[in-house]
Amino acid sequence: MSRTILVTGGGTGIGRAVAHHFADRGDEVVVTGRRPGPLKETAARHPAVRPLVCDHTDPQALTALLAELPARVDVLVNNAGGNTDLDSDGAGDLASYAREFRANLDANLLSAALTTRALEDRLAAGGAVVHIGSIAADQGSGGAYGAAKAGLASWNAGLSRDLGPRGITANVVSPGYIAGTDFFRDQLTDERRDQLVTASAVGRPGSVADIAEAVAFLASPAARHITGQVLNVNGGTRTTR
Repeated sequence: MSRTILVTGGGTGIGRAVAHHFADRGDEVVVTGRRPGPLKETAARHPAVRPLVCDHTDPQALTALLAELPARVDVLVNNAGGNTDLDSDGAGDLASYAREFRANLDANLLSAALTTRALEDRLAAGGAVVHIGSIAADQGSGGAYGAAKAGLASWNAGLSRDLGPRGITANVVSPGYIAGTDFFRDQLTDERRDQLVTASAVGRPGSVADIAEAVAFLASPAARHITGQVLNVNGGTRTTR
């Protein structure tokens, strides 16, 4: 049976891979984001993908989005976000620090919280919410970005209890270094890339397909008793017991 999937930030990288993964398996997929161009490119590659422009940090934009969405959403993938510090103008004053810190919180935590709240009544019983986190949340790295992703995981723990009575699971997929995305805005040096790969146990960067498969698993019938968790997909860069 075909499901309806919403993937935020679905225009590029991980979001695009997740959208195509679900569409390839017969689901109807809506991809959202702020830039029409990449969204159209994602949709052009698969007839089951529909693009809709939305800024997920804006309550009014989310309210408008609801009018374009189906009455039932089976899987919500909160992928929109990214390290907004990479777009910083480099100003070091306190006001700039506050503005840039809030930008990361908005992009990575508030966007997921607002989107989930907006769609709460439309989430299908037995469905799934999957957020894209980051290894930065556990490594104490990434500044405000890491703090925002850590907050996302903490908030999700409460969300899983709120949604649990309806059979809806809520989990976080936490990637390490993933190649084939525009996350680093072309600012990643060859030396730093080699360091990230060497730090993994498997000796290779992650791929967007690795993350798409993990998201699909958490949204599958095989994962109906997994909720409130963080699934690390980092090639062993950061291990758990």
